[in-house]
Amino acid sequence: MARQSATLSPLGFIRKYDELFNRLLFLFGALLVYRFSSHVPIPGMNPERLAEFFHTNENTILGMFNMFSGGALERMSVMALGIMPYISASIIVQMATAVIPSLDALKKEGQAGQRQINKYTRQLTLALALIQSIGLCTGLISQGLTLSSGLTFYIPAVTSLVAGSMFLMWLGEQITERGIGNGISMLILAGIVATFPSVATQTMTAVQQGTMSLIALFIFAALGLAVVAGIVFIERAQRRIPVNYAQKQASDRKVYATQQSHLPLKINMAGVIPAIFASSLLLFPASLGQWVGQSENPNLFQRMMQNFALLLSPGTPLYLSIFALLIIFFCYFYTALVFSPKEVAENLKRSGAYIPGIRPGQQTQRYLDHVLNRLTFIGAVYMTVICLMPMVLQSSFGIPFHLGGTSLLITVVVIMDFIAQIKAHLMTHQYQNYSLLAPTSASTH
Repeated sequence: MARQSATLSPLGFIRKYDELFNRLLFLFGALLVYRFSSHVPIPGMNPERLAEFFHTNENTILGMFNMFSGGALERMSVMALGIMPYISASIIVQMATAVIPSLDALKKEGQAGQRQINKYTRQLTLALALIQSIGLCTGLISQGLTLSSGLTFYIPAVTSLVAGSMFLMWLGEQITERGIGNGISMLILAGIVATFPSVATQTMTAVQQGTMSLIALFIFAALGLAVVAGIVFIERAQRRIPVNYAQKQASDRKVYATQQSHLPLKINMAGVIPAIFASSLLLFPASLGQWVGQSENPNLFQRMMQNFALLLSPGTPLYLSIFALLIIFFCYFYTALVFSPKEVAENLKRSGAYIPGIRPGQQTQRYLDHVLNRLTFIGAVYMTVICLMPMVLQSSFGIPFHLGGTSLLITVVVIMDFIAQIKAHLMTHQYQNYSLLAPTSASTH
């Protein structure tokens, strides 16, 4: 009894959640470091000209890029590139894994192969960050936003931007390993959440100035709540495929009844990855055209970049079409990476399980592939509607949406994943506590 009372003491109760507390503490500490570092400017910038430039380009692609960076681009801090080089490198490596046999073989080698793939991703991130930082510095100089030009600006600015991007990559990996949730998603969420106060301020200013009525504000709030509820419903929705296990005969000649279970297939298996990938692929070329294309006396190349930036502005038909196609493509692509009907069918066959009415083996594989294609189509349409609906309403009807559908989708899905992982940690602690109490209770009897 003494041992049991000690286990249930307040000190023991605190120690039971010590690991979860440490992970949460590390997560919030890492996000705090990220937010502080996003206010450290790169050397050689003209703050007055920079503020004026972003004020005139608030509703362009740069405004969306600035929102994903948590305002780091507007301040032109060392974190201005954000996590986009790492995301772009991850896209390239994952697509290469699907088509290059040597990378696919590395993927099947377990942790050793995954470490090598991560090494390739980091190296590609460094190369992309270097290219993007040089392009960004060239655009800053062409806009007259710097205090100097030439190597005196390029060397410290490029070094700062590349170092900031690599630091964010390292910080995201540390959050994944030592914190809670996916580190890259948590950094993107922190950048989006950091813009919430300015969004609320802009909305209240619009109401006070009369550009938005209170009725319209309530309608937008109700619409936002309905979208959040729809996201939660779809993300939790599952197609449960029944699975039966064959009868087994034990050594004592007893025949055990057929066990029944189910195979849960989510409607949106890809999560928020397609929206992040599609946004990152569209943000970089459009923002590069915005930076380089603006000039008082543009040449032929700059005029081409201006037209390119205008064509890819948020809300234009070309932007909406490419964005929708990219989301649908990445939904199917990422779902194929995380779920293989062939492997699932082989595992079911080896374990003596089968889907009622479907033969094990190739028929099970074709059935799972058919169901998965239909679910992925529904998930892709849902994600496309959520991401494009605010842009369509804003461009067609002039409705002011200060928070995009992509940002809302990322926020809700990442928070849901964060809560699910906390519950998983709590459940693990409960099982550990039960295993510790079980011998104690037995000894008391």
